[in-house]
Amino acid sequence: MTDQRDDEFTEFVAGHGASLLRTACLVTGDRWLGEDLLQTALARAYGSWARVRQADDRGAYVRAILVNCHLSWRRRLMNTEQVIASVPDRGGGDLQAAHADGDEMRAALRRLPPRMRTAVVLRYVEDLSEAETARVMGCSTSTVNNHVTRGLAALRGLLAPADRTPLAPTVRRPS
Repeated sequence: MTDQRDDEFTEFVAGHGASLLRTACLVTGDRWLGEDLLQTALARAYGSWARVRQADDRGAYVRAILVNCHLSWRRRLMNTEQVIASVPDRGGGDLQAAHADGDEMRAALRRLPPRMRTAVVLRYVEDLSEAETARVMGCSTSTVNNHVTRGLAALRGLLAPADRTPLAPTVRRPS
């Protein structure tokens, strides 16, 4: 039984690992935290493989475990300091445009609140439907729509070109 479970789990990780890692990195906003999150989620999935293997969509089931682990981490760490080794420098024009755009998008995603970021990532990166996203996040579809709408609006504001200044309101004088 253990060999069969190990083989099934190994096959699952080989088929879904890259997608789950991408989701974990985008949800956490950090490559290393994403790897830790994925490892934690896969450990939980392996421990309850009997339930996972009975799921209609094993990938969605493990993605739900991943999201729940992330939200659990966020609740635990909400009031703690996060130490960074150094303040990141602002990039110049020396990187390729695609890499810079991706970097800018990841930075903007990190500025969103965790549940909002999770909804945006699941809907637009993982291409899940509203119902699937709601099931993974454990909330209603209207809550998902609310998070996505606000998240996209926030991203538009964060990603707007800095040199574009809003127009001053015009004042019409009566003739």
